[in-house]
Amino acid sequence: MREEKLRLMRILERDKAEINEASRRAALADFKRVANEYFETDGGFLLTMREEGETRELVFTCRIVRVKNFTVLP
Repeated sequence: MREEKLRLMRILERDKAEINEASRRAALADFKRVANEYFETDGGFLLTMREEGETRELVFTCRIVRVKNFTVLP
C-alpha cells in the first residue's frame, strides 16, 4: 500500500511540474502579446521550462528590433 501511495504522489508531482502542449501554446501566445506591446519583435519566440531543485524555472525568449518607449504628454 505504501508503494502505491508513493507512486501516486510522484504522478501528481510530475503532473504539476510539466506543462502540456495546450497550456504551453496559450502561455506563449500571452507572452508574445505582452512582448509586442513593449517591443518591436522579429519573431524567434521561445518558451522553456526546466527544473531547479524543488522549483521550476520558466524562460521566455524573443528577438527584438527596438524598444517601444512610452512618452508622457504634458
